[in-house]
Amino acid sequence: MIHCEGLVKIFKTDDLEVVALQGLNLTVEEGELMAIIGNSGSGKSTLLNTLGGLDRPSAGQVKVGPWDLLKISEEELVQYKRETVGFIWQNNARNLLPYLTALENVEMPMMLSGKVDRDYAKQLLEWVGLKERMLNKLHQLSGGEQQRVAIAISLSNRPKLLLADEPTGSVDTATSDLIMGIFRTLNRELGVTIVIVTHDMTLASKVDRVVAIRDGLTSTEFIKRNPNIGLDGGDAELPSAKGLSGVHEAYVVVDRVGRLQVPKEYLTAIGIKDKATMEFDGERIIISSPKLLGGNDK
Repeated sequence: MIHCEGLVKIFKTDDLEVVALQGLNLTVEEGELMAIIGNSGSGKSTLLNTLGGLDRPSAGQVKVGPWDLLKISEEELVQYKRETVGFIWQNNARNLLPYLTALENVEMPMMLSGKVDRDYAKQLLEWVGLKERMLNKLHQLSGGEQQRVAIAISLSNRPKLLLADEPTGSVDTATSDLIMGIFRTLNRELGVTIVIVTHDMTLASKVDRVVAIRDGLTSTEFIKRNPNIGLDGGDAELPSAKGLSGVHEAYVVVDRVGRLQVPKEYLTAIGIKDKATMEFDGERIIISSPKLLGGNDK
């Protein structure tokens, strides 16, 4: 369903380039229910926005089903977002119109495509446990109920891929469990592929597969190798720079004016704050802390 190889996403301003994804690799099979974990700034939301067609990739390969998102035209991108992908935000208000009922909210995307199916809209609200609340307006629904309406909306275009960005970030534990149960049911009943971005390991433990992302790169080794990551709850803390040894090779991207973007954790691990020494031996560039003689810690 998803294949990313060497995926790069660079955000540019007039005098700055920020590399959010730096050669990321990821494969997701059709019908999977999987989670992507990572700390803030790791690139997980950028990945989701790229898969959702909200951000254009800068380089590499990114394919979703038959769609090549690197080469897709603007017209095709509109078709892709209408027919292939559904999106759930952490802030459910982005998906809801307050002056409409829950049922009318679910029908709205159908109206945009000219294919309103009220029976299907009602079925979706039943699937998310809102059969008795479908005629209520936004202010009459709790936060958890609003999030369930948002899930129904994301499925109104019958997507093959559902992307969820911190879908339980603003609800309590009981509602979070309920929402994960809904995802599991939809995955099983509709066969929709579901990718959830989260920092909540409790939620991540309830999916079929977890992929960690760090500094714009993925590694399925993080969870297996790092004893500090458990599946018993709490925030997902990815390994320190020292713990990265043998886990993956980090590619440092060079921007157009020759600047290297070295992960902060690496600099902290060897005591680099605002200055560093740099040596070139003809084959390698060695970056060290100024306090270290001989560049032994690099």
